[in-house]
Amino acid sequence: MNRNRQLRYTAVLMAVVLLFGAVLPAAAGGARQQQQGMTFGMVIKYPGTPYIEAFIYAAQAAAEEIGATLIVRDGEGDAQTIMNHIDTFILQGISGFLMAGAVDQRAIVPGIIALNNEGIPVVAIDTSPEGGQVDFFITADVEAQSARAAEAFVDDIRARHNGSVPNGVVIEITGDVRDMYTRTASAGFMSVLNRYPQLRVVQGDGQWNNIDAHDRTSDLLTRHGNDVVGIYVQTPDIMGPGVVEAVRGAGLNPRNFSITGTWMGPEGQELIRNNEVLGIVAMPAYAPARMAIDLLHKLATGQPVPQEGDVLTDAQALWSPARVVRSPWAEGLVIEMQAPIVPLEVSVDDPRLWENRLQHLW
Repeated sequence: MNRNRQLRYTAVLMAVVLLFGAVLPAAAGGARQQQQGMTFGMVIKYPGTPYIEAFIYAAQAAAEEIGATLIVRDGEGDAQTIMNHIDTFILQGISGFLMAGAVDQRAIVPGIIALNNEGIPVVAIDTSPEGGQVDFFITADVEAQSARAAEAFVDDIRARHNGSVPNGVVIEITGDVRDMYTRTASAGFMSVLNRYPQLRVVQGDGQWNNIDAHDRTSDLLTRHGNDVVGIYVQTPDIMGPGVVEAVRGAGLNPRNFSITGTWMGPEGQELIRNNEVLGIVAMPAYAPARMAIDLLHKLATGQPVPQEGDVLTDAQALWSPARVVRSPWAEGLVIEMQAPIVPLEVSVDDPRLWENRLQHLW
């Protein structure tokens, strides 16, 4: 992502956070009366990326429809900051809490337990706290989606080498190693790569940003040279441009490295349109946040919610069908959404993609 675009993203997000942190007007008619006084608290990992913009806009839209107040706070990727926000939310008497991302999912568990002790429903998106009661974690299964991306990655390497997988080095650019997403994405990736012992995986910690992703890729390309046959990027939306720039800086063609990963974003769309990557799993962002507010509302008002074993469907949605299963990370359930590989399964211009639905923001 170029610097001007990044600065614009950050400016928009800070303005949105400030706006949503204020009291929002209630919806007209019966909803205002029914939901008067209902407030939801939401913590984001950090502002400045389109998928978090999508989280906030979707949650805001859902809250407005029921006449509720949404308070959004920046967790700064720091567990203590997140728990301070949770303490404040509890004092404010919120009706439900939306955890929309953290780096250390274990360190925030005391805050989740504090919410549990107050009887405040908790829903998570992006990543799940690893303890306490999280009523619902809404996600496209990161491990499974990473494995799907890895299958496409290896298939393309095979196609570029006359139908066989060669001996060589594969670079995996990861996010912050403390993050649950990093560990889970690597597990999915390696579940496929372990079937090909002739491919040696070397990791570089991209720290969820383009600068570190660029530097790690450049270092590893220099170290391993012509042995590198592919580059897997855990989240191309916030690390892909840096990786591609490093490949071009080495005088190489990015498309010759079968670059894939999960989380597309508008940055990934640009890489796809420029034929610089093979494909990217378009993880849902707008739909999970919107669904999270709906679930918090139902939990707070005693309405029926999905149960383990249910399958949620929407014929028009890319995330459908979504299974409801027991969470392996916390007490509660996971809603496992679908996610297409773009452009291998759906067009990069498909209007159902949140990146296109919210393109006026980019």
